[in-house]
Amino acid sequence: MKAIQLSRFGGPDVLEVVDLPSPVPQAGEVLVRVHAAGINFFEVLMRRDGYAVTPQLPMIPGVEAAGFVEAVGHGVDASLLGTRVAAPLFVSQRPHSGYAEQMTIDADLIVPLPDALSFEDATALMVQGLTALHLLRQSPPDGKSVLVPAASGGVGSLLVQLARLKGARKVIAAAGGKAKLDLALSLGADAAVDYIKPDWPARVRDITGGGGADIIYDTVGGALTAASLQALAPGGELVFAALGRYALGASDLEAMIGRNQSLRGFALLPLLSPDVLKASLSELFQLAASGRLHVAIGGRFPLDQAGEAHRLLDERRSTGKVVLMP
Repeated sequence: MKAIQLSRFGGPDVLEVVDLPSPVPQAGEVLVRVHAAGINFFEVLMRRDGYAVTPQLPMIPGVEAAGFVEAVGHGVDASLLGTRVAAPLFVSQRPHSGYAEQMTIDADLIVPLPDALSFEDATALMVQGLTALHLLRQSPPDGKSVLVPAASGGVGSLLVQLARLKGARKVIAAAGGKAKLDLALSLGADAAVDYIKPDWPARVRDITGGGGADIIYDTVGGALTAASLQALAPGGELVFAALGRYALGASDLEAMIGRNQSLRGFALLPLLSPDVLKASLSELFQLAASGRLHVAIGGRFPLDQAGEAHRLLDERRSTGKVVLMP
């Protein structure tokens, strides 16, 4: 099979196409013929060795994939052969290997796909869909004004829609540039602000009648977090979900205390027991298959163009989900 291998850290060009033996499913596993593999920004950081955890090299990146069950290991129900499934590798014992034509995963972790759901959409609803869904479960938006930074991205585009479905009073999208703002508005945001412009926090306050957003779901981190505090209402909540990109200082936290604001951390994996994982993915898959949730696909690339797909994210030119199509 063909796969993408990371043998050294660096720019997009370090992602190499290699020929490897097809994996063999062990007892309790299935072999999946990959039709779509998702790309996440944390994989871009990992490729640069800029993520919170340094991976062991060489490795095949990719923490989520979707395709057909092509073979089963000992003890696995043979009726799974030929079924369309999502493979959430990020919760498995071997949380990588999605950038390949074939991959193996524990049969207990795969989730069947509705017939109306594409493989590409399924990949977008794994890491990013689960992140959006559980952010809203941790800090419910019902009746509140919420701010969604990076609202045209993979997580943000889903957050905008799910916040609306979960009863948010007002959904404010933040993104960089007109095209990204227009996408967020088309997905149901009530208002949009361009955070390339320095006065964007004031715009958020204006949109909310001077008070600011009750909840900010921060999946971006870095300098944007401190700027976001200027758009947060007194008594509001900043939910921080940008692992490895925390940049608030003691003075920022002291100012939050003075405004009765709270900072809440968010990490997805500890929330995902096997039952919760399957139920959450099934909910997302049904919402998308029924047309109530739109999945924005921002780029489709053949496997041998994984470097170009990474470059799109590197240069912040992507909207929605970027996928590889082996």
